[in-house]
Amino acid sequence: MLVFWEKGYDATSIPDLLEAMELSRSSLYETFIDKQTLYIEAIQHYKKFSKNKRNLLVNAPSAKVGIRQFFDQHITSACDDDLPKGCLITNAIIGLDSPDEQLRKLIQDGFEELEHSFYELLSKGQQTGEIDPKKDIKALSHLLLNLNHSINVVSKVKTNKKNMYDMMNTVIEML
Repeated sequence: MLVFWEKGYDATSIPDLLEAMELSRSSLYETFIDKQTLYIEAIQHYKKFSKNKRNLLVNAPSAKVGIRQFFDQHITSACDDDLPKGCLITNAIIGLDSPDEQLRKLIQDGFEELEHSFYELLSKGQQTGEIDPKKDIKALSHLLLNLNHSINVVSKVKTNKKNMYDMMNTVIEML
């Protein structure tokens, strides 16, 4: 997963994967069939790995607290020098001009799951009066999804946490 995350699908070679996984070529092909199958497995693993962050939205005591906690963790990991920059899923869609149907669906599902989590939390916020009932929470959910992915892209070249927190705070003020 980390090799694909760091290098991207196209730049990752079979020798890179063999070294990272400490496998022989035959074991790799017996287990995963081909590089693309392994890539899809890596993305599925990453989605499980990142579910903890999404659980901050599901288990949030309030909408604004949950969104702040989510983006606090997101910004921290996006700027973590011990992790590859960006996000495996964001990188996957940026790095592939025409992903195959299975990969496109996997990425689309990840986008939709996160946007739905934002929507559900904002809906709860409207029910409790924390979020103005006149606000279009569908549009706000889409905005939060895009903020998430823009942080992923920007963090690949610029890790100015203050700018990222300023964006997050501005969006939370809009709620």
